[in-house]
Amino acid sequence: MNTSSLRESDQTTPSEPIWSWISPGKKLQRIVARTLIEFSMIRPGDRILIGLSGGKDSLSLLHCLRHVQRRAPISFDLAAITVDPLVGGFDPAPLVPYLEKLGIPYFVEREDIVGLANEHMRGDSYCAFCARMKRGLLYKAARREGYNVLALGQHLDDLAESFLMSAFHGGKLNTMKAHYLNDAGDVRIIRPFVRVRERMLADFATQNLLPVIRDNCPACFAKPTQREHFKQLLAAEERLNPQLFRSLAVTLTPLMRDGLEKALSAQTR
Repeated sequence: MNTSSLRESDQTTPSEPIWSWISPGKKLQRIVARTLIEFSMIRPGDRILIGLSGGKDSLSLLHCLRHVQRRAPISFDLAAITVDPLVGGFDPAPLVPYLEKLGIPYFVEREDIVGLANEHMRGDSYCAFCARMKRGLLYKAARREGYNVLALGQHLDDLAESFLMSAFHGGKLNTMKAHYLNDAGDVRIIRPFVRVRERMLADFATQNLLPVIRDNCPACFAKPTQREHFKQLLAAEERLNPQLFRSLAVTLTPLMRDGLEKALSAQTR
């Protein structure tokens, strides 16, 4: 790949979409690099499959991991995958030429998740059912295509919201993990953005005109959700306490590390 095509996100905002690799700004680079090291996320020879929903977070992750791949002292492979739940309003087709132009292997898994939910869901929310279905499809594709690591784009705001949802409604102190092993023991899951604020990714995507697919889960966006409620709650609290997320990052660190020891001892390749 010609490195002259790389552009820094803190340069002048482009007037048209960029169909080449984009280097993240130095602050985002630094946070991601430190997170990868803190949680020992990438090993030499890893084959990493990026869960690409088409949203700002996963598209930003794609470019951040490519930046790391070009500069890291170890070698690893990258590919991307999108799960298409075959719902109206979500069309991942624009991602196909985009990933082709970037030269990244790209897979699309199609499944009528809404239909399956209507048929099989019992006493659960659609979002929870959909998440389990998507994760299963991602694991299946990773095995089929020979990838041992699944990279997901959840950020610090997501972890904070999940923590409050778990505490308020589940009676548990829990949140998303930074690096862990799936139940089958053959795929490691990493979240390189667990220290990154959502607004940083929104700025990166906007400044570089990433081909974001809006409302990529129409069934969820059609009505207010618990997650949206806690997002607004956190925003209100942050206006009163600008250091809120710095404190939450410290609070959540032991929960982020849950499962890390098992992931580090696993041989998934």
